[in-house]
Amino acid sequence: MDIIFWIVLPLAGLTLGWTIRWLFARLKLTASEQEATRIKEDAVKQAEAARKEMLLEAKEKIISEQKQAERETRERRAELQRFEHRVLQKEDSIDKKLRQVERVEQQLAEKERVFVERENALKQEGCKLRTELERISGLSVDEAKALIISELENEAKHDAQTIINKIESEANLSAEKKARDILLSTIQRVATEITGEVTVTTVNLPNDEMKGRIIGREGRNIRTLETITGVDIIIDDTPEAVVISCFDPVRREIAKVAMERLISDGRIHPARIEEVVTRVSKDISQKIFEEGEKVLYDLGIHNISQEGIRALGRLFFRTSYGQNVLYHSKEVAHIASLLAAEIGANTELAKRGALFHDIGKGVETDSELNHAEIGMDMARKMGEDPRIINAIGSHHNDIEPSCIESVIVQIADAISAARPGARKETMDNYIKRLKNLEDIATSFTGVEKSFAIQAGRELRVIVHSDEVSDETTKVIARDVAKKIETDLRYPGRIKVTIIRETRIVEYAR
Repeated sequence: MDIIFWIVLPLAGLTLGWTIRWLFARLKLTASEQEATRIKEDAVKQAEAARKEMLLEAKEKIISEQKQAERETRERRAELQRFEHRVLQKEDSIDKKLRQVERVEQQLAEKERVFVERENALKQEGCKLRTELERISGLSVDEAKALIISELENEAKHDAQTIINKIESEANLSAEKKARDILLSTIQRVATEITGEVTVTTVNLPNDEMKGRIIGREGRNIRTLETITGVDIIIDDTPEAVVISCFDPVRREIAKVAMERLISDGRIHPARIEEVVTRVSKDISQKIFEEGEKVLYDLGIHNISQEGIRALGRLFFRTSYGQNVLYHSKEVAHIASLLAAEIGANTELAKRGALFHDIGKGVETDSELNHAEIGMDMARKMGEDPRIINAIGSHHNDIEPSCIESVIVQIADAISAARPGARKETMDNYIKRLKNLEDIATSFTGVEKSFAIQAGRELRVIVHSDEVSDETTKVIARDVAKKIETDLRYPGRIKVTIIRETRIVEYAR
């Protein structure tokens, strides 16, 4: 029994525990179902309340939109009524204006009819008057018209010439004063030599016996010197002097320096001559380069090729009318730079173009081109600015100037060449220039005499007073000046003065 009891007791406990657990689970399930039912009911209630609220809001919105639509409809209806009222008013106004226009048209038609009648009457009266005037004057309509036109034309020409003379006078006064101020300011700031250097081609000898040593046995010394240097040595009866002749100034300078060194050394023979000439050639070549560099340094110009520097340096031995071309180019560069600064042009371009304007004279070439064309070609090879190339080519008017800097170079070149003491001029050229000036003046109708004075700087022309009027004298003066500009080449400026004398003679009897 005890065994059975201990066996049954645990089973009973297990059964009881399981039963109790099942009861608790059942209770929890029941409670969960009740809670779920309650949540469901609450959710249904909330959804119903939300639905009712949304319906209420929708109804309120619909009602608000209906009210808004009704209000807009009323406003549009009122606006349409106002627009219709304005249209009706405009129609009334247009009807009134149409009636006024009709009345005005009727009045204009009546006036036009009256004007036409008056015009026809005036035409008839005009024909009668014209016929009467032709009868009285003895001139037809075309003849009278031509006479009036001729008188008006003469009067207009006289008035136009008077105005032109006044304008020219005022312009000349203003332009001359301004140009004088600029040129004076420029020239006074340039400090250069009074006269240019002249290349010397005569070598002084210590005595006449040196001539025989220069000639050498059977003339071998002089032939060697002439062959190596490329010059002609003239030994004549001039005491203690030998003349060196050559178109190339560099060769002439080499021969001059070499001969002076040979004379001072005393040893004169072909081998010594070759040695001295070779050494002098190197020295002159170095001097050419140094002179070119010196000018560039003084002017502050850079980026020049070796060939350009040597071409500039060769100008040191070149002269034009007795004026050293290198010094002349340097002076022109200074003047052009100052002129450009005065009038607001490009100073660097003007200075560079002015320095290179005669560079063609220093180029070693056998070309048939003139020095301006050779200088243009060289400037193109050096990669210079097209305006500088134009300034080089146009400084003697071989081509037209394309910029203000080219004109400045022309002016600066003329100033440098025209200043007193800068150049020498032969008597023949001087007399020829004066005669050409006088011939140009006397070629005009009405000119009695002409005189070139002040070294050709002024031309005075005397005209016949009975053939030329006061107004015509100004026309002649302008035409003479233009013909001089066209036909002659001259430095500076030439003043043309026309003199008309009015002489009245009466006799007392």
